[in-house]
Order: sequence, then structure tokens, then C-alpha cells
Amino acid sequence: MGPQSTPDLSTQASSPSLSTVAIVGLGTMGTGIAEVLTRAGREVIGIDTDEAAARRAVSALETATARAVQRERLTERERQDALARFRTFTDLQAAADADLVIEVVPEDYELKRQVFAALDAVVRPDTILATGTNALSVTRLAADSQRPERVLGVHFFNPAPAMKLVEVVSSVLTAPTAVTAVTELARDLGKDPIAVGDRPGFVADGLLFGYLNQAAAMYESKYATREDIDAAMKLGCGLPMGPLALLDLIGVDTARTVLEAMYAESQDRLHAPAPILGQLAEAGLTGRKAGRGFYSYDAPGTATVVPDAESPAAADERAGGRPVSGVGVAGSGTMASGIAEVFAKAGYKVVLAARSLEKAEKAKARVTKSLGRSVDKGRMTAEARDAALAAITPAGSLDAFADVDLAVEAVAEDLAVKQELFKTLDKVCKPGAVLATTTSSLPVVACARATSRPQDVIGMHFFNPAPAMKLVEVVRTVLTADDVHATVRAVCAKVRKHPVDCGDRAGFIVNALLFPYLNNAIKMVDEHYATLDDIDAAMKLGGGYPMGPFELLDVVGLDVSLAIEKVLHAEFRDPGLAPSPLLEHLVAAGCLGRKTGRGFREYAARR
Repeated sequence: MGPQSTPDLSTQASSPSLSTVAIVGLGTMGTGIAEVLTRAGREVIGIDTDEAAARRAVSALETATARAVQRERLTERERQDALARFRTFTDLQAAADADLVIEVVPEDYELKRQVFAALDAVVRPDTILATGTNALSVTRLAADSQRPERVLGVHFFNPAPAMKLVEVVSSVLTAPTAVTAVTELARDLGKDPIAVGDRPGFVADGLLFGYLNQAAAMYESKYATREDIDAAMKLGCGLPMGPLALLDLIGVDTARTVLEAMYAESQDRLHAPAPILGQLAEAGLTGRKAGRGFYSYDAPGTATVVPDAESPAAADERAGGRPVSGVGVAGSGTMASGIAEVFAKAGYKVVLAARSLEKAEKAKARVTKSLGRSVDKGRMTAEARDAALAAITPAGSLDAFADVDLAVEAVAEDLAVKQELFKTLDKVCKPGAVLATTTSSLPVVACARATSRPQDVIGMHFFNPAPAMKLVEVVRTVLTADDVHATVRAVCAKVRKHPVDCGDRAGFIVNALLFPYLNNAIKMVDEHYATLDDIDAAMKLGGGYPMGPFELLDVVGLDVSLAIEKVLHAEFRDPGLAPSPLLEHLVAAGCLGRKTGRGFREYAARR
């Protein structure tokens, strides 16, 4: 009986559009989808068994369209026409004349199955049935339907009027004509649809929720505070929100449901919900909607965070530090020159030391160019530039660090090289000088143990480019003295960087959360689940990321990425952190990203 309806679907797909759409479930997402459809000229039938929900949906549409008129995005006539196209009902029978039905009821399989069973008895044979799930099996819903070939997933992102991404999810049972019809509708709505297969989380949430889960586990282990985790990912990766704040926005209970579904299919420990998600959900602390989750809010449903018992103390945390006036920077690469620039602009006297005076002078020349660009762009005066350059003294030996109060190394990411350098710093630097490493992946304590004063050693992980990036991860070992930590925090404030505290373990905060996400994106391609372009688009459009994962991997360098992933895998011994074979193959082939002209994409000039 089912396959015979496929020609009807083909006829539907070839029509100009799906003109009448029913929305089942008028919560936030259903109301948002209704707004998108009505403003695009579709007749929308809103269905919710709760009459109050239906009234709220009408009120929300009235408010949203009135705001659009005020902003001159709609005329008053267009607003009235849109409102007239939206009708609400409490009975599924109202969907009888719909060309497409989209259900967005709560994420409960039995509830969704009942909705689809009821719709089977109501709608026309050619009507397409779409589920808005982001966690449950579209295939299972289709198989339980009378006409599985007309069932698919259509996953909008919240808020639906603003978010451009729509994931169109087909199962092995879905007719291609149904996918085509819904994809064309999404484009007509001004959205960017991507076609994906049926697996929990699809592309965007499949990558996003693993990352959110790891952030929750990091917080639960007391490795870093919620504020520092969120600040690190915003400032270090350019994300619009930190992961814990985002979990509160999504809903802790919703996140747990998605992760449970992902883990049931993947059995990947990275998807096993962090216990704290269950604890918060069971306590009713589900995030913004409850007024409390990882953070506390001034009222349920609001975004205003209020202080609570976990909020940082207001006391001056910089008290008790050591005085710092002179800074030594060891290295001649981009990071070393960038750090030297940061300190010089903040008024510190800087010794920039390399393996030869020539290399040190080249590093200072790089600073000169950078400051020159700042002057050209009006970001600093010529006088400030000259003062900063005058503060930097190039040197061909670490002996020049004899009088510095803080020595920062930014040499090659090789433990043996760094340990030899710290042995030299131990001999050269005066007693009481703070010794810092900029490592992003090596154990800070291994550098500390190369000296006779491990209590003076700390990690200061700047991000590239150092003059522009505001974040510094301050990494304490079990041996680091309190006043050394206080000193570095004070120095970060003076150079206008945002310090976040973390312990001495692989990846610190940013890389420990970023690189498993990147690795999972590579696995999606390796498994032929989605294309590079679709994954990059999904994370930029659906997650608000400034770059897609493959764009970012090619910028960072595939060799650098592989090295960090190997360190994470070795430290945490989690099979899910094992680097993707595709990444290893590309690195072995010398395809390292933009720096070699080819990585996941081709950058060399085309003939």
C-alpha cells in the first residue's frame, strides 16, 4: 500500500511549493516555524491540544510581526496578511488539507509515534509528514507509520526566524521526491538546507552535544570554574556563547535526552551524559527556563545571570603577587614576537632573546611591521608605537634574562627542547623570577622539574595571534606557588588579557574541548555521513561558529591538530579521542592545510 503513494509524492514535489503546512506543537520552536512560514506566504495550521499554547503562539506572532513593521521589514498590509494566514486548532483533524505536516511536540518517542499514527488517519496520501526531532530515530518513526516513504525529518534551529540552517533528514525508507519538496520549501523560506542521514544529533547537534557534554564533565570534575570554561571557549574560539551557558539556554534536560540517544547508537563514551546533567535535570534545575541550571537567573525564562554561591569572589585576587617590570621572551617565531609586542605595548621592558642576535632582530622587525599596521589603521599613535619598540631589546642569548622578573618561553612545541631551555633559565634568571611556558599541549610540570625551583614555574598559554586574542590560560602545576599564580594573573590584567585558571593536564580548557569536536567532524566525513561543505555550513549557520571545523583545521595545520589529538588520546586513554584515520593519512601525505596549499581543501593556484 505504501509504495503506491510515491507517484503522488512526485506530483507534490513538482508543484511550485508546499502551500499549506500544519505545525503540531506550538511551543517556542513550533511558533517560530509558524512565523517563518506565514511570512513566506504559506497557509499555516497551528495545532496544539493546549488552548493556552495556541493563544501564546498567536500573541507571539502578533508581537514579532509588529516588531518587523517597526523595523520596516514588513508593511502593515503584509503583517495583516501574514496574521490571516495563521489559524490555530486543538484537534489533529485540522491537518486534513495540509500538504506538509511538521510535528514539534516534546522529545518523547511514544508521544511522537501517537501523533504520526493519528495523522496517518487524517491526512491525504500525498501529504508529507516531518518530525522536528533532533535526537530520536526518524527511521523508527517512519517504519511505524502507514506510509514510511513520506516521512522525513526537518530540523530547524532555535530561534527559527533567525537561524538559517535546516537539516533535511531522510531515512532509508524516505522517497527522494519528499526530500526534494521539503528542501525546495526550505530554500523558498530563505533557509540553507543540508541533506543528512538518520543518526542522533544529525550534523550540527551531533558535533555540538559531544562538546557540550565534555564541558559539563570538565566542570563537574572541578578542573575549571563555569565562568572560566565559558570565557575560554568564547575568547579562545570566537564562539557566541560558552558551553555551560548554552546548555542552560538549550535546557539541561533536553541536552541529556539528546546525549542518551547519541550514546545508545554510538556507544562512544564522549556521548555518555555527564552525571551532572542527570543530577541537575532530576533536581528541576534545567537552565534558563527553570531560573537555575549551571548558572542562576533572576527569573525563570530570563537571560540575566545573578550571583550565587559559585560566583567568583569580589576580593582583589592580584594581592600577594611579585613585582614585575622587566619581561624576557624566548623565541623568534610568530608567537614570541606577538607576546613581546603585547608586553611592550603595556609598558614593560622586554628582552626578546633568540638563538642568535640576527634571529632576535628579525623577530623585532616582525613587531615593527605589526605596530606599523596598527598605526595605519588608527589603533595606536606613532608615539605609542615608538615607545613600544624602544621597550624591546633583542638579544642573541638567554644570558640577557639575568634581570627580568618574568621569563616567558615561546619556542618549539618539543618537550626536550623546552626542558633544556628551562635548565638554562634556572641558571640565568635571578632568584624570585617567574618562569612561564606557553605550551599548548605539553605538561608544564615536566618543564618545572627541569629547574631547581619548580614552585616558580607556571603555564601562560597565549593564543595566536597574541596581540589580538584576549585569552590566556593560566596553568598551575601541583608545585606552583600561590604568589606566582597571583603574579601572572596581575600581569594578564595589565596587558589587557583575560586569564582563565586550569590545572596541568593535556589540552587545558580550549584544546581539550575543541579538538575532540574537530576529530568528530573528520569522522563524519570519513564515514561518508556528510560532506566537508555541509558540515562547515552546519556549524556556522546552526551553531554560530566563526569558522567551520574543516576551515579551522586547515588554518591551524593538520600536523598540529594531529599532534594535539595524540596527546589528548594518550592522556585520557579514551577510544573516542583516537585521531581519525583520515587525518593521519592526510598528514602522512604532506597535506597539512593552508601552509602547504592543500589540506581538507585545495588552496594552491588552479591552472
